[in-house]
Amino acid sequence: MNMYEVIAAFPTQLREAVEIGKSALITKSPFPIRHILVTGLGGSGMGANVVMDLLGSTLRVPMAVNKDYHLPGYVNKNTLLIASSYSGNTEETVMALQQGVGSGAKIVCVTSGGKMAKIANNHGLDLVLLPAGRPPRGCLGYSMVQQMFILHKLGLMGKTLLSDIEKAAELLEKEMDGIQALAQKYANKWHQKLPILYAPEGYGSVGIRWRQQINENSKMLCWHHVIPEMNHNELVGWRTADPQWAPVFFNAPDVFVRNQYRIEINRQILSQYCEKVYQINAKGRTHFQRLLYLMYLGDWISWYMAENRQMDAMEVKVIDFLKGELEKR
Repeated sequence: MNMYEVIAAFPTQLREAVEIGKSALITKSPFPIRHILVTGLGGSGMGANVVMDLLGSTLRVPMAVNKDYHLPGYVNKNTLLIASSYSGNTEETVMALQQGVGSGAKIVCVTSGGKMAKIANNHGLDLVLLPAGRPPRGCLGYSMVQQMFILHKLGLMGKTLLSDIEKAAELLEKEMDGIQALAQKYANKWHQKLPILYAPEGYGSVGIRWRQQINENSKMLCWHHVIPEMNHNELVGWRTADPQWAPVFFNAPDVFVRNQYRIEINRQILSQYCEKVYQINAKGRTHFQRLLYLMYLGDWISWYMAENRQMDAMEVKVIDFLKGELEKR
């Protein structure tokens, strides 16, 4: 399966993920869950960023994402620890999981196999197995949906979001032609530029996803920031003009009105330094649908930019080199 096929299959993946989530056995924790920590990196950790945006102020306990070898000191018997590694062999996640085993935390592993599955089986941990054979960045639907089901089955999230998954898949299928056409349009404009991504609170995961996909698929650098935090630091850095910069603002009807004003003012400021300042508006009736619409558009943009740059969207040789060098030490 090439990257085009992986991206095209995302709506189907959402539906497959729902069936996996429904059948997953998640045992109850003997202790009250007072904090949630997802440990995972890259595409495997991305799902947690999405879930945190989705739950927003409705989640009754704090949730965080760990992208390191070590777990924070607060992890204990009152922690729900979700270890997410698609391959099951991500060394940072495996090490963090091993630390978690001794912490007394309620642990659920989400993986397609590897060392993580062995650890889960050896220690009697809850294990959600995913279909193997895809690049981790192409499995966002699997990891994101499993985290939602885990939270639901442990009484930490209601059913509303789960019922919206099918509607989100339908939206992406309905909008597929329009999304691809829009993606080609922007890819043709940006494949020789530096995309600078600005997302409002509640949509920060969109900026992360776009950056990761542009990095890995298009083999390009870009950066992202979140509004309003960006207005307290990065905005001051805009002092010179450069034709290579392509600032992109994301927006949606449910963005807080004060952040809507900020986006408008920010665009005015940046227009002094850039040939064009772009705004991309989400489609969909719910926050979840809008998030996935924007992410799906970004996935396709990264694919078309890879094509324009004559890059293999699947290839990640430098990461393979890094892993090989680490294995020697």
